Amino acid sequence: MTNRLILLAGTLLALASPVFAQAPSGGAEPSNMNRMAAAYIAMGIASGLCGIGQGRATASAAEAMARNPGAIAAIRVALILGLVLIESLALYTLVITFIVQR
Repeated sequence: MTNRLILLAGTLLALASPVFAQAPSGGAEPSNMNRMAAAYIAMGIASGLCGIGQGRATASAAEAMARNPGAIAAIRVALILGLVLIESLALYTLVITFIVQR
């Protein structure tokens, strides 16, 4: 598991390096480029973690429904509420990314 995380972090850093290779255009400051790169990396991390969280939540809900069929309605409501809250993290990060680009 640790090796996968290290490989993932290295891949993210390698893929983010072309952002720094291009000269700023339109009088943009290098600090603006750094903020944009940080925003893109944050969006990637947030999206990845949201995907992991949604997968785990769905798997746990499916297991809970299989164990207790009488509580399917309550589990479904809790699952949908949880998925909405998890997805809101990615949407907030996307909005922040657009704000940083200005």
